[in-house]
Amino acid sequence: MRTPLDIIAKSGILAALPMLLSSCNLVVMAPSGDIAVQQRDLIVISTILMLLIVVPVIFLILFFAWRYRQSNTDAKYEPEWSHSTRLEVIIWAAPLTIIVALGAITWISTHLLDPYRPLSRISATEKLAENAKPLTVEVVALDWKWLFFYPELGIATVNQLAAPVNVPINFKLTASSVMNSFYVPALAGQIYAMPGMETKLHAVINHPGEYEGFSANYSGAGFSNMRFSFRGMEQGDFDAWVQTVKAGGENLSREAYLDLAKPSEREPARLYASADPELYNAILNMCADKSTMCMSDMAMIDAGLICRAPPGTLSPVAALAPRQMPAAARQSEPRAPGLSL
Repeated sequence: MRTPLDIIAKSGILAALPMLLSSCNLVVMAPSGDIAVQQRDLIVISTILMLLIVVPVIFLILFFAWRYRQSNTDAKYEPEWSHSTRLEVIIWAAPLTIIVALGAITWISTHLLDPYRPLSRISATEKLAENAKPLTVEVVALDWKWLFFYPELGIATVNQLAAPVNVPINFKLTASSVMNSFYVPALAGQIYAMPGMETKLHAVINHPGEYEGFSANYSGAGFSNMRFSFRGMEQGDFDAWVQTVKAGGENLSREAYLDLAKPSEREPARLYASADPELYNAILNMCADKSTMCMSDMAMIDAGLICRAPPGTLSPVAALAPRQMPAAARQSEPRAPGLSL
């Protein structure tokens, strides 16, 4: 269902079309995912509202300079003039109205485009079906590459991400060592990935194609080459891609992950036919190395749910089955700030 904001944004895009056609491929202004489209519309609407003040001010500056030039003897000369109520009302009412409008749009968009908010629509003209099943992707920012888990499919990839069109994607993001930022301009706004914490992003891709994703936060020497390809595919093509990955034969075990996590640059795409199902949670809890205590175990100790193990002995956490652990202790998932703009 189209909203007034959609109509205003479309009008603004048409007005800016000559500029867009004469420039490079501005993917931010021509995205292929509904969340990115709404963010694009927000940029356009905000720009138009601000131009309602900026353009008249520039015009009036030029007009006054021309109208009251020294050579123009027809212009009134009023050296004692000091105040005009009508002029004051115009000067203050117009900016105030625009500020209120910008504030209202910002407040609404902040909630509608919250990266943690599940999708309510596929596009401006299509609502999300009640029985729609989202695709879950677990993302890990490594030095300096991206690792993607597909927990429902049992596969993993490095520097290559794929998703079917018009299917909601639920991203869960963390990092292995330093803070990073996950960004696919054609899909949605950037979202931070931090070690020991999990952020979320809900998005959808509406058009098939290959798009670029990259790190939007400086994270060290290999930052500039920390890029990956994102493929939007029709459902049949995506299913075929999954089968191709599963036919690869390579397994991402904990030992393989520890080797992969070592800093490297310009890493080629890798496909893993299978992955340790507990590996993402281990990375999130900073215990991919089995000799390291997990953050969830530390949380249980701090909460007094278990006793601290004496040095050199097995932690009592090891004796607890996952189902016996409280949900909050099984996975530490503090909400980290993640602005999607």
